[in-house]
Formats: sequence, structure tokens, C-alpha cells
Amino acid sequence: MKYGFIGVGNMSSAIIRGMCAGDKFNNEDILGYNRTAAKVEKLSAEYGVTTCYSTQELVEKSDVIVLGVKPQMLPSVLPEVKKYMKDGQLIVSIAAGKEISYLKEELGENVHVIRVMPNVNSRVLSSTSCYTASEDSTEEEIKAVEEMFGAVGSIIKLTEDQFGIFSAVGGASPAFTYMYIDALARGGVKAGMPKDLALKIAADSVMGSAKMVLESGKHPYALVDEVCSPGGTTIEGVCTLHEKAFMDAAEKAVTAVIEKDNRLK
Repeated sequence: MKYGFIGVGNMSSAIIRGMCAGDKFNNEDILGYNRTAAKVEKLSAEYGVTTCYSTQELVEKSDVIVLGVKPQMLPSVLPEVKKYMKDGQLIVSIAAGKEISYLKEELGENVHVIRVMPNVNSRVLSSTSCYTASEDSTEEEIKAVEEMFGAVGSIIKLTEDQFGIFSAVGGASPAFTYMYIDALARGGVKAGMPKDLALKIAADSVMGSAKMVLESGKHPYALVDEVCSPGGTTIEGVCTLHEKAFMDAAEKAVTAVIEKDNRLK
């Protein structure tokens, strides 16, 4: 099976690197086309992927076509894709905000489409991605997509109406988490610790805490209680976060992202 990427920006490049890092894909079966050919040529030099020099070339050579362009570019890209598509090809879209119904309307109702939303952590092979598939997509096609995006992290199936929620909980949350890590580190700096050391400690602690939530099976607040000794230091910080409406602010941030996503549809 050959995988063709139209648009090789940061997200597509990360996915390609993840695919090349494992042993499930042949690097030469990964194709890329970008208006700036140098981006693909660099990946080709590093990993041995195949450079294409036109949409036509990529579409004609690929079994799976990944739309890695920005949403505003789709109106100009999709007619070219449609012109050269053949039966049996799968469309995978990582273009934000564009639903399966739109892609089928532009490419044809018989075209199988799987929509995927990865997040920025794909750059370090730790993405949290979600996908939804058109009803006519086959199990083989779904498995291919799960393997592709599993190469850069975890992937979960959602209904399409949950994508807006995911855009906040899975898509925007890395930014919120970076802010939290930086705030922890700044607190350490205020108390006298060098920033680089404080950042490492904060980031490692957040990563370990996330692992604890995933692997312990315990409710996050049960874990909070386990860390807080009666009359201890941690409970002082927890109470301060409550006083400053930390959790309420986080919930409102999620709601704000979802509402903005809904307005963009």
C-alpha cells in the first residue's frame, strides 16, 4: 500500500517521520507532494520517502491520499485530486474543521473518507489523535489509518459530532499544559531555582502524573487526595488553586475552544 501526502507541513512531516521510525511501513511507499518541493526532498534525503512533483503524480501513485493542507486551500486542491482519482483510493483528511460530508460533496459520494485530528505532540511521537470514518469505509482502511497515526502516538475513534469537543480536550490542551508547566517552573524560579532546571522538573512531573492517571485507573481527585497529607504542604497549594478558581478557569477554557470551533463550521 502506498501513502501519499499532499502538503508536507509540520503535521504531515511528523506523521511521515513516525511512519519511517517503525517497521510497519516501507519508506519508499510513502510519497509526498508540496508546493515547495524542497520540504519533501529533505524528507526523501533523510528517510528515503518518494518525492512527487505534482498532485497528479501523487494521486496516480497512491492508495491512501492524505490531505495535509490548510482548510482554506482545499477548494483549490480538491478539484485536482478528484480529476486524477481512481476507484478504491482512500482519502484521509487532517484539515481542521472540514467534515466528511463536505469532502464527499467535493470528491464524489462514492469516495471513502476518514477524517483524523492529530495534535501538536505528534512532533515527538506522542500525539493524541482521533478519527471518524465514512460509513462506507472498510475495516482494512480503518486499520491502515490506525497504524499510520499509531506511529505518532495514540488514536481513538469518535463520532464526528465529538470532534469539536476533541479540538479542546485533545487539540488545544497541549497549549494549556505548556502554560501550566511554565507556571510551575516560574514559581520555582521565584523561590530561587534556575529556570532550565525548574522546567525539567515540572515537565517530568506532569508527564509522570499523566501516566499515573492512565495506568492507575483511579479518579484524578483520588490521586490528589493521596498526595495531600493532613496539615501538609501540598494541601496548602491545592487550596490556593481552588481559591484562585484554577479548575473553573480550565473548564471555561475548554468551553471557549469548543464554542469557537462551532462558530468556524
